[in-house]
Amino acid sequence: MVVKINADFCACCGSCIGECPANAISINENDVSYVIEDECTDCGLCLDVCAHGAISMG
Repeated sequence: MVVKINADFCACCGSCIGECPANAISINENDVSYVIEDECTDCGLCLDVCAHGAISMG
């Protein structure tokens, strides 16, 4: 599985960054959005804390 962030729904609130045990979520400074890095272990913890439904596994 691959974790994805849908930028159309992401509010850039940062709740997913604090929840990620692999530190695999970072901010893309160019367009002020969050990205999932290769270090992601697909644990799904970020999905549970995203209040906007912007994170999915696909």
